[in-house]
Amino acid sequence: MRKIIFSLLLLTSVFLSAQETGSIAGTLTDTEMNNEPLPFANVVIKGTTKGTTSDFDGLYEIANLEPGTYTVVFSFLGYETVEMPNVQVEAGKVSTINVPMATTGVALEGVTVTTVARKDSETALLIDQKKAIEIKESIGAVELGKIGVSDVATATTKISGVSSSEASGDVFVRGLGDRYLSTTLNGLTVPSDDVEKKNIDLSLFPTRVIRNVSISKTYAAQNTADQSSGAINISGRELVGTSELGASYSAGINTNVAKSGVYDDFKISPNQSDVTFGFYNSNRTVQEQITQQGWNTRNQENPIDYSFSIIAGKRIKDKLAIFFTASHSKSYEYQKGLFRQYRSNFIDDTITDATTYRNKIVNTALLDMTFFANDKNRIKSSTFFVNKIDESVFEGGRNGEATIFEETNPSEGLFQFIRDQNTKQTRLLVTQLLGTHEIGEKHTIKWAGGYNLLNADEPNRIRNEVNWDPNEVEPDFDVQLGRTGGFQQRKSSQLIEDTEFNGYLKDVIDIIKEEDNDKSFKIELGVSYRNKERDFSSEFVGVEETSTNAINPTSIDKIGNIFQQSYFDAGILEYNYLGLNANDERKDLYTGKLESMAGFVDFNLNLDKWNFDAGLRYQKDEIFVNWDIGNLFPREGESTQDYNNLYPSLNIKYSLNELHALRLAVSRTLTLPEFKEISPFEYVSPTGQITRGNSDVTASRNLNYDLKWEYFPSTTQLVSVAAFYKDISDPINKVRDRGSAGVFSYFNSAEKAEVFGLEAETKIDLIKPTINEEDGTQNGHKLNIVLNATRMWHSQDLKEIYNENGELTRTFRYKGIEKTDLQGASDWIFNTSLNFNTVGENQFSASLNANYASDKIYALGVPTDQTNRDIFYDDAIIEKGFVVLNAVVSKIIAKKWKVTLVGKNLLNPEIKQTQSILTNVSEVAADSSAERIEEDKTVSSYTTGAGLSLGLSYRF
Repeated sequence: MRKIIFSLLLLTSVFLSAQETGSIAGTLTDTEMNNEPLPFANVVIKGTTKGTTSDFDGLYEIANLEPGTYTVVFSFLGYETVEMPNVQVEAGKVSTINVPMATTGVALEGVTVTTVARKDSETALLIDQKKAIEIKESIGAVELGKIGVSDVATATTKISGVSSSEASGDVFVRGLGDRYLSTTLNGLTVPSDDVEKKNIDLSLFPTRVIRNVSISKTYAAQNTADQSSGAINISGRELVGTSELGASYSAGINTNVAKSGVYDDFKISPNQSDVTFGFYNSNRTVQEQITQQGWNTRNQENPIDYSFSIIAGKRIKDKLAIFFTASHSKSYEYQKGLFRQYRSNFIDDTITDATTYRNKIVNTALLDMTFFANDKNRIKSSTFFVNKIDESVFEGGRNGEATIFEETNPSEGLFQFIRDQNTKQTRLLVTQLLGTHEIGEKHTIKWAGGYNLLNADEPNRIRNEVNWDPNEVEPDFDVQLGRTGGFQQRKSSQLIEDTEFNGYLKDVIDIIKEEDNDKSFKIELGVSYRNKERDFSSEFVGVEETSTNAINPTSIDKIGNIFQQSYFDAGILEYNYLGLNANDERKDLYTGKLESMAGFVDFNLNLDKWNFDAGLRYQKDEIFVNWDIGNLFPREGESTQDYNNLYPSLNIKYSLNELHALRLAVSRTLTLPEFKEISPFEYVSPTGQITRGNSDVTASRNLNYDLKWEYFPSTTQLVSVAAFYKDISDPINKVRDRGSAGVFSYFNSAEKAEVFGLEAETKIDLIKPTINEEDGTQNGHKLNIVLNATRMWHSQDLKEIYNENGELTRTFRYKGIEKTDLQGASDWIFNTSLNFNTVGENQFSASLNANYASDKIYALGVPTDQTNRDIFYDDAIIEKGFVVLNAVVSKIIAKKWKVTLVGKNLLNPEIKQTQSILTNVSEVAADSSAERIEEDKTVSSYTTGAGLSLGLSYRF
């Protein structure tokens, strides 16, 4: 399969390169409508049947023309026909003609030769990619709409070398995960909405609010040095044309939710009584929630997915463009499968019916205002707001088979039941002001300032852990409260507030600008600043019996019935609290501050076919984390880290001709640890897995090398091959810590990690429409295919740490393994889409797209006993590869209506994690020469369901 795919890419390249033809391309604009793009105009080679029509962005191209001289005819109903004679077409080159169309005659001397295009169309982004100095790939709103992608997170996976983890939710670029990425909106950083992440959840950005999303896979000195695999930038939507007004609505269902026994019994938490239109509001304290709010789940009637949105915009006197869009959506998901946890090759926990009911409400709004003072001065204001309620109800053990380590003795005949109800409220406000000013002929000043406010809270998390007697071995009870800890019945609250100020100021100085000779030299000077502060608090209030079996719930569905104030007053139940912190509050706290200041200079020299871009950035990063956490002794502590470094970058581009280019990039960057990776706070997942920060973790340093060949046979087609190599010193990994608790934590567990990869990408037009010889109109349909593939080889050594006396204090090696793969990196990544659409009015379109990422390490293996690490260890947890298949079909009706049918995750694959387990530990412990018997055990498995939806939109 691998050989076939690469052979196809190679044959495609040879086939396209063999064409000794040229092209005519350009943009048609409407002078009657302030030079807006003019779609559906006819472009024909006079005296032939060859021609095309302009697309929605006014772009057109007539490809595969024999070298020679032509007359090109531009026509549109009601407009003057324009004939452009003596157009020279050369082999392997593109002749660009931009034509303004009008109801009256157009002078040919008014025809320009500079392409102008929207930044959300596929053609415009390919042109941008072709012109870019760095190695960059983008995907725009137009293309995303064709393939049915609804959010930015999914959009990024359509770019070569990009995959995502279903288990962690992280986006991986070239095998490197969340901590190696940086995310910006309009060039300014945005905060993470999750304490466990560095980057914001990209699914919060619906494609409706973006122009495009791009990934710069090579570092440039203008950007933060805190990256290695790439920088993701989301360009916010702006007004297109003079006005916009529209609305849309869609409804659908998840196939797992639609199952019998799920649809009519879909569980939600009692927190929903405090939620209005996606906004959570409750004035009760955590302790008051114990007796004043329920614990039992409720049922959701008709769990059907839906969404609606509005869009409006207006241009006022060519000076001010205002654009606004807002949306509200609700979705449901159901998962059921297996969960196991092993410790030192022995089973700890088993839940054979791990079940999650999830519902999510998302409200978004974007207001963009752009002021055009004149053609040299522009100021843009962008405000983006997101409100999200993401609720999960987890249950395990309802089938009477769950066992949790050390909860009960097997001889008791009892099993366990766990319910965890968690409501996450995220509110994000991003407000930005950006300006561009051309001063004289030499200087272009660009500046931006932003303020971000994030509240990412778990206002009321409800957890129950009980022992259950499904087989009636106990005569006195059916349900017994868990008896191994004071917080097994609890309600808790976790509050996060991040505030951030950021900005930049830069001056682009054109020293030499000789367009006729294709020579230029410019210098870009600038400074940037970022100040991010976090306040984190966590409060637990537990409930326990004063004596075992003092009170017993009547069933697992009525656990909450016992938490009555009268039982506390009678001394049957009692509260359990966290210890007092320095503020005399029973809370765990930490605060974090990141201050990053930088100055940079970038030199760009263009000499005909060569372009050299060399940059240098000085960046000073200070991280300060202060904590007051009850599970530590002493409970108070702090960590201060200071990094001052120079970060160089070099990007070289050589244009073999107008269609072919070679690129080389070299850079040095760093990877800073996040607040949550430093603070030793313990976060407990619904299944009971614990993740804790490590104050000893430090930044990684990265060397990045890239080489790429690109071929653009036309404005809509691309073939490219790239090679890349990354050298990472002291990489940060998530691994199991030593000790009986089996806590996951963060360590610089290796001296060095290496990633080498190859990427190949192609976008090919398989079928093009025919041209009517008499009037030049298009007939028929278009069919194109997009395919990209990535192959990676990656490894990291496993560190051993010795003290000053030469004694081993910590090792990450086990069973003879001294090297392992990089966490989150797949060997193979494939993305492909097949897109069909008719031409002309009332278009019909259909798209089928698929994504596959092979097996990857979810968590590294680790020894649990350093002395006997060949026997007692936890092997790496592997997330198995799977295919995601999506489809979308749409039809425009009467020009203004559009009907869309979307199918997501149609194959509904099993999401599975496995772990290799040594099954004959006792035998190997007694005789080290005994044959080792290892088996791959499934530790997690579930499906997420396929999503089917039908949408209707209207543009006024």
